[in-house]
Amino acid sequence: MTANMTAPDLTDPAEGISDAALLELSRRRPERFGDIYDRYVSEIHAYLGRRLGREAADDLTAEVFLAAFRKRETFDPERGEVRPWLYGFATNLISLYRRTETRRLAALRRSATTHDGAEHGHEEGVVTRIDAASAQGRLAAELHALPDGDRDVLMLSALGELSHAEVAKALDIPYGTVGSRLSRVRKKLRAALGGVNPLLGGSDG
Repeated sequence: MTANMTAPDLTDPAEGISDAALLELSRRRPERFGDIYDRYVSEIHAYLGRRLGREAADDLTAEVFLAAFRKRETFDPERGEVRPWLYGFATNLISLYRRTETRRLAALRRSATTHDGAEHGHEEGVVTRIDAASAQGRLAAELHALPDGDRDVLMLSALGELSHAEVAKALDIPYGTVGSRLSRVRKKLRAALGGVNPLLGGSDG
């Protein structure tokens, strides 16, 4: 009976071990950070790709995990979970590539004039169910004009599908700031799109 109640052997495969436990284990056994990589590499790569494009995502994904590996001693499970912690590194790297994101938004805005019905890939999580090319162009222009902090909150919420609490952790900002920024951004985008809610589609209200 006593043997059955002992803690799980963390030398076993990662299945069933929490992210926080794996990260703690990686401090003593660095190779176990590979399990964190395996769990989140596809998700982080997809997020970077939606914001910066496939080529940039290919380059930056490894940098996200390298930065997290080097900072793993600083992770505090009392302040949040591993997933938003990783998105924080991704967002910091994106800030170094603002020009890339700006160019992609400009290209999306221009593409609205030659929309042929095909998906554009970039920022599709935000423009889902907005079919009119003109609306897509206006949305790209508004996204381009947003302050960096507001855009980060919107993209983490809409593309990364992070909760308010996870966004707050990723950006190291107060929980209430996330809600106020999202409210402000939604109001701006709805006004620009004639009442269309860019996060839900359809008509506001």
